[in-house]
Amino acid sequence: MAPPSADVADARIGEVHVIVGPMFAGKTTALLRRVNAEAGTGRKVAMIKSSKDNRYATDAVVTHDGTKFPCWALPDLASFKLNYGPQAYQQLDVIGIDEAQFFGDLYDFCCQAADLDGKTIVIAGLDGDYLRRSFGSVLDIIPIADTVTKLTSRCELCGKRAIFTLRKTDATQTELIGGSDVYMPVCRQHYSIS
Repeated sequence: MAPPSADVADARIGEVHVIVGPMFAGKTTALLRRVNAEAGTGRKVAMIKSSKDNRYATDAVVTHDGTKFPCWALPDLASFKLNYGPQAYQQLDVIGIDEAQFFGDLYDFCCQAADLDGKTIVIAGLDGDYLRRSFGSVLDIIPIADTVTKLTSRCELCGKRAIFTLRKTDATQTELIGGSDVYMPVCRQHYSIS
């Protein structure tokens, strides 16, 4: 194998960090903590969320307890570079992506941004849907991730560690955006008996 060329050796190296878990596990809080820490070191950051998620705000990523961070609400990730501006994109160091399960082009975007553009990508999203099946392409990112963090919540029924999201309604579509009115975190026992 030949040694890397000088151009490759001097190129910025990107990273991909994944935060997953059920609803109400603090994924968005962890994402914002990481992005704010990066901004605090002088790195240029931007946040993206799916335009499908307008529960709390259309122009901000918002945690369930109300913490906000301005963002780009987009239908897909491929449009980010153009909307943000190619020159401004070149200056970016870190890109946060919330509700990553809603982006069908997540894998391609992360490969491009980290491998070719030298960006640090931090994504937060559900790893499973209410049926405990893979949700969107979040799990497809794991093979290219530098780190993966799986968060848990507290079971709404017994207080034990919750690893699943239970839907409170009879709706059957995979994508049903909602909060505590539609979903609750539950442990394995309470998921199984529901």
